[in-house]
Amino acid sequence: MNIFDISDVTRITKDRSRAVNAENPTGEKGSGGKASSCLGASRKGSPCIPEIKSGETKILADISGPGIIKHIWMTVTDKISPENRFVLRDLVLRMYWDDETLPSVECPLGDFFCCGFGQTYFVNSVPVVVAPRRGMNMYFSMPFRKNARITIENQNTQSIPSFFYQIDYCLKDVLPDNIGYFHAQWRREKLTTPGKDYVLLDNVKGAGNYVGTFLAISALERYWWGEGEMKFYLDGDKEYPTICGTGLEDYFGGAWSFAKIENGKMEEQTFCTPFLGYPFYSRTDEEIQSDYHNRDCPPMRALYRFHLPDPISFCEDIRVTLQQIGSCHSGIFERQDDVSSVSYWYQTEPHKPFPKWMAAKERWPR
Repeated sequence: MNIFDISDVTRITKDRSRAVNAENPTGEKGSGGKASSCLGASRKGSPCIPEIKSGETKILADISGPGIIKHIWMTVTDKISPENRFVLRDLVLRMYWDDETLPSVECPLGDFFCCGFGQTYFVNSVPVVVAPRRGMNMYFSMPFRKNARITIENQNTQSIPSFFYQIDYCLKDVLPDNIGYFHAQWRREKLTTPGKDYVLLDNVKGAGNYVGTFLAISALERYWWGEGEMKFYLDGDKEYPTICGTGLEDYFGGAWSFAKIENGKMEEQTFCTPFLGYPFYSRTDEEIQSDYHNRDCPPMRALYRFHLPDPISFCEDIRVTLQQIGSCHSGIFERQDDVSSVSYWYQTEPHKPFPKWMAAKERWPR
């Protein structure tokens, strides 16, 4: 379905709608809601996965194709205790298409839904919606020919209770020959190197479309943090990219540092729009109380841009980087910050292996 053409829903096809969740783990026709509860048979008997043990991987979906995943909804607690509160970075979401052994999607659960720093906040875009309270939704189409397998791994040291999910999809008779496969990859540099661009994505070979960026930055230096330019190296570009932006806030649709003036002072203004936004800013750790330190933390900023009206197309390869440049009263300067990201794209298969995965504690926010 073309998200810009509502009339698509008026066209009658032979597609068959299905959904997998804890009430119907296989998605089989006529097999939902069979479990019993205290209210009796078929009365909300299995609304969630009751527990994911430490180190355990649960299969959320194992679907035979051809088909297209249309929507994913998930929710889970964001903390086990005040001391164990980065569940959304400890849960790892993976997706595999057509019997592949290497995942096409590998992200911390929260970051996949544009929620960095191990916490959720309101996100209101076309492909990603995070609604009160931790209702995480994804609308990117995810086609598969043979099968789709989606897993969630608990890398927390404790069991995580009550994982709720639903994956809505349609079965089709055939998919177009030129359809691409959905990919998403998370990365992080806890301390970027001065003068060296942060790499969001590289080692992608084949043809495809780059369709989105999520960025989470913990500022480790003072002054303006978003002067760096996004660069897209396409189809053999080496030293210089084909597409080079004009500044980080420009890439995410803003200008002049997202500034608003209140009581004579500059304040950064968050916002959400269908394809780009700056949904989260905080300098405070709201989840902790201590008799020995306050709740101050490095300023946290989360931004998204989805290239749905304007995909960045490539025929052979793509590499995406970000300059870490700031500015102050004396001019621009090279910064060092804590940067993490998710890149979203479609490409032909097979894909190259993703970078080595960080250990759970290395993924925790500052």
